[in-house]
Amino acid sequence: MKISGFTIVRNAIKYDYPVVESIRSILPLCDEVVVAVGKSEDGTRRLIESIGSPKIRIIDTIWDESMRKGGEVLAVETNKAFDAVSPESDWAIYIQADEVFHEEGYEKLREAMKRWNADEEVEGLLVDYLHFYGSYDFVADSRDWYRKEVRVIRNDKKIRSYKDAQGFRKEGKKLHVKQTGAMMYHYGWVKPPEFIRSKLQYFHTLWHDEEWMERKKTEIKTFDYSGIDSLASFTGVHPLTMQKRISEKNWKFSFDPTKKKFPTLLRLVNWVEKRTGWIGEYKNYKIV
Repeated sequence: MKISGFTIVRNAIKYDYPVVESIRSILPLCDEVVVAVGKSEDGTRRLIESIGSPKIRIIDTIWDESMRKGGEVLAVETNKAFDAVSPESDWAIYIQADEVFHEEGYEKLREAMKRWNADEEVEGLLVDYLHFYGSYDFVADSRDWYRKEVRVIRNDKKIRSYKDAQGFRKEGKKLHVKQTGAMMYHYGWVKPPEFIRSKLQYFHTLWHDEEWMERKKTEIKTFDYSGIDSLASFTGVHPLTMQKRISEKNWKFSFDPTKKKFPTLLRLVNWVEKRTGWIGEYKNYKIV
């Protein structure tokens, strides 16, 4: 069984993406990792080269900046990386530049890929998520954050990245998937406030036109971490590939996790969920 990894990245240094840690977190699982490096304003390509793994294969791309509807350019670039995956591979592991697999889940992923390799009904595999916010000490725990997503797909080029590249579809239909229990740590909202502002300004250019950007210019210039509705203290252990970055953190973020800012309806939904286990959230996949 051969396994590939794939990801996309652009301006990783400018926007402080932990892409090196991200790629290193899947290298032990993969026979190759395809990295689609978009033309950047910084040394992103050299950064990827500095990882120094013979498993890494870089493809150079140019992002179509005219594609500003719903972040679709991210899906287009993701498909470029996936299409470059070796045809000999059975599975492809997808990871975004601000995500890191925890090594404790490696065996779960390996076993799941091995177990379902011959079952063509299974088109993808789910991983669980922790979304860190503000600092490495807090995780977002409200219903606004997705709890699972497809991050392993069968090497079937009929499978395409969907919308803004959060998930995948096959010929427009949700993938049939199995759960793995492996954990993905998402660090996209763990940055000093000035980096978050820059990231938001950049990402809005992938979703909106110039008129919208002009209207929102004042709002985008400010960012207040304290506006989050709910956080929980993180008491676990971060992935090994993140340890150095975490030790070098140079900003402070404090939050009282006992304070919640849910609207009344959401408070009711959370109450029902905690007592019944019912989770009525949108899922871009079908568990089989």
